[in-house]
Order: sequence, then C-alpha cells, then structure tokens
Amino acid sequence: MSAPNSVMSREDVRPTSVATIEMRGVTVGALRDSKVIVAENVNWRVEAGEFWVVAGLHGSGKSDLLMLAAGVMAPAAGSYDFQGEGMPIFSEDRLAHRLKLGFVFDGGCLFNQLTVAENIALPLRYHRNLPEARAESHVATLIELMELAPYARTLPSALGRNWQRRAALARALILKPEVLLLDSPLSGLDQREQNWWFGFLDQLSRGHAYYEGRPVTLVVATANLRSWRGQARQFALLDDRRFTVLGDWSAVEQSKAPLVRELLVESVTNV
Repeated sequence: MSAPNSVMSREDVRPTSVATIEMRGVTVGALRDSKVIVAENVNWRVEAGEFWVVAGLHGSGKSDLLMLAAGVMAPAAGSYDFQGEGMPIFSEDRLAHRLKLGFVFDGGCLFNQLTVAENIALPLRYHRNLPEARAESHVATLIELMELAPYARTLPSALGRNWQRRAALARALILKPEVLLLDSPLSGLDQREQNWWFGFLDQLSRGHAYYEGRPVTLVVATANLRSWRGQARQFALLDDRRFTVLGDWSAVEQSKAPLVRELLVESVTNV
C-alpha cells in the first residue's frame, strides 16, 4: 500500500477563520441600472484589519463594487458574506450587523441643508435615536479629530472640498464601524491634504485612540494608484469587468497588466 501523500495542493488549503469580506463568483451590477454589469466572477477575501486599495479607471465600476460591499445592493450572481453573514442585510433585527460597515462617498455627499455638526450627528440621531444633547459629545470628539471646529455650524456648500471630505469621514466614523469603505477619498485634494488623510487612515488601520486601539479594516477605491504606495498593504485591480487581486506593492510593481502600468504612470503626473 502506498504511503499517503503529505503534500497538499493550494486548492486543498482552506482558511479556517471567518473573513470580514468574502465574495465568491460575484457579479456586480451598476447601482443606477442593475442590468449593466460592471464586474464578473469576483472572488475576494478581506481579513479583519487589512488595508486594501482597489484601483481602476473612472467609470470602471469601483463605486458599484463598494456599494455592493456596503450592502446597498445584492450581487447579480454569486454570494457575498460579511463577517460570516450573507449580504445584503435589510431586516431591522440585523441592523447592528450592517452598521459595522461605514462608507465615505466620493465627494462626501453631505446634506447641504444641515450644518457640518448636524451631518456628523445624523447617523446617531437616525440609527440610535439619540437626542441632540446626547449626540453632542460624540460629535464634538470627531469635530476635534477632523479639525472642523471653525466650521461646525457652517453649511457644507460654504466649505472647501477638503473640509467637506473630512466632515464626510467624521459622519462615517460616528458609529465606530469595524470596516470603512472609502470611494476616491483623495480626488481633487492637494498634497498637504492627502498627507493628512494618509496619516489618519494609517492610524485607523493600526489602531486609533478613537477606537481604543482596535484596528479598522479599510478598503479604498482609487484611480490614483501610486499615491497609495507605502499606505495600503493589499491591492486589487478592476479592469474591463474583471477583478484581479494583485497582492502587496511589490506585486503591483511586478504586474504586467497594461492598466496597472498606465495607472502608475498616470498617478505620477497627477500628484
């Protein structure tokens, strides 16, 4: 009788932990028209505490992929689990699980009829039913972290793009989500402001004092790849409806994918 083969193939090795985000054979439709497919056969596993960047051209479907990851819409095909539970979750009894995901929209998407402080407080008022007085201390903490004190009573339309983005980040963090999805957070920002974001996101990924030292899982969508060198630790590419996990930065630099080379060159000229 032959001895059992002690060498296992890669296909035989299965992760034993529950992933934070796990997509299997997922097809992503566009949010505005679900019949339009922006990505097919997405297989993606994000572990707790990881820091990912998903790169692609404008209009490639990065925002739609993040919206699906946030549980805003369902996959057109395949399955998506968030911390072991099937998504999307719309039932009220599972609201607490869904709110472990935070989202920073491209451009911020603040409500212009509300002040900066009111925008930041909105998730507490809506999801936790906190009265204004009880929400104030939570809001004040984030206003200080984002350096927004001079603009707390200002309407978003009167602010520059950099302060609007910081206010949107504060609103996403007010419920202390375990996972933060950010759609093109650096678009249109100067280098000084980009550096502020890099520093703050790095603190979140390693364990910010606001989270009592607990790391936040981060996923960023961008068309500006090179800017994230030394920031994110895992990279993926969305190109022509195909989602490809690249790996760490050394894998990005070694990639032969034409779009990766294009984004690296284009990023240099845009920074």
